[in-house]
Amino acid sequence: MKILVINGPNLNMLGKRQPEIYGKEDLESIINDLKSYASNYSIDIISFQSNHEGKIVDMIQESENQYDGLIINPGALSHYSISIRDAIASVSIRVVEVHISNIFAREDFRKHSVISDVCDSSVIGLGTKGYKLALNNFITYEE
Repeated sequence: MKILVINGPNLNMLGKRQPEIYGKEDLESIINDLKSYASNYSIDIISFQSNHEGKIVDMIQESENQYDGLIINPGALSHYSISIRDAIASVSIRVVEVHISNIFAREDFRKHSVISDVCDSSVIGLGTKGYKLALNNFITYEE
């Protein structure tokens, strides 16, 4: 199984940006930990991060025939990117949304995700272990 993990804008700053909200772990460590965990289940993790909405849309569209599933943390784009929402809606693979912080306990503009209803599930507010929990959706999911 191959799972694509997409991280959106500013997630390359994890560990430096607001550690009181997002923790002290950097994105590379999070992905390396996820890859190690995934290897126990013979799952390959391919990671992509971009600060550019169009590049994220391109990756989602390309995921259709290359990956068995997608884990996405679109960061701030979750709250307003209709193009990412439409891209997710256009692919037939399972998609799990991840948010490190509890978006429902933050500023009003963060309390709504425009992509949640086109994702198969969401893991929100459980810190960086949310990525492993998202991966568990693929490990335990039965069609």
